[in-house]
Amino acid sequence: MAKKTKEEWKVSKNVFSLSSERNLHKFQSQGFFEHMESPIKTGKESNIFSAVKKDGTKIIIKMYRMENCNFNKMYEYIRPDPRYMGVKKGKRNIIFSWVQREYRNMIKAREIIRVPTPLVYRDNILLMEYIGDDTKDGGPAPMLKYSLPTNEKEISKLYNQVMKNVFALYKAGLVHGDLSEFNILNHQGKPILIDFSQCTTANNPNASELLERDIFNVCNFFGKYVDVDLEKELEKKKKMEKPA
Repeated sequence: MAKKTKEEWKVSKNVFSLSSERNLHKFQSQGFFEHMESPIKTGKESNIFSAVKKDGTKIIIKMYRMENCNFNKMYEYIRPDPRYMGVKKGKRNIIFSWVQREYRNMIKAREIIRVPTPLVYRDNILLMEYIGDDTKDGGPAPMLKYSLPTNEKEISKLYNQVMKNVFALYKAGLVHGDLSEFNILNHQGKPILIDFSQCTTANNPNASELLERDIFNVCNFFGKYVDVDLEKELEKKKKMEKPA
């Protein structure tokens, strides 16, 4: 593969480098989408866009920003992951590994729980299934933060489903690692976990701490609306953890 020039990595408007544009054109020519539609979300380190396929349905394009990603923080998360212990500390290496890691995590997670299906990745770009109404005039599924039902029984049901997903992932060897009401979608009354870049394996030295944080965040959010039992969930975690 030819070495990329400095100009190719120069970023326009913090999102589209020449390399990113080239990769998007490649995905387009491969039939993953016909045209990009609109921005959905601007996060701390990535931008989310919708794109339209030939049949009129949509997909998601997640693009990590090359220039203002906190790649040092990314490195601290990815370094203890047994799958990425050899990754070199360089911006491109880290961001590209970060995207690959999210894709791999979602491939595995989708075998266990409902998550967006990842389609393809390259460098700093990840394409995935659009969750929501993917017709022409439809919108994305809302984040849990802004879409709780008003009925306490339904809230409790969602809470139990989320916790079931958390422990199902852990049983299968994964910990989300950054779970909150902002990266759980409420789609047709069911929770769908997203943002799997920080997800790690259960044999990561930090896995227990990350799992505990996920449990605490979920309980803290739902506990504002319904009764939750944090100690019970932590005890369940303790029983699932293998002895040293």
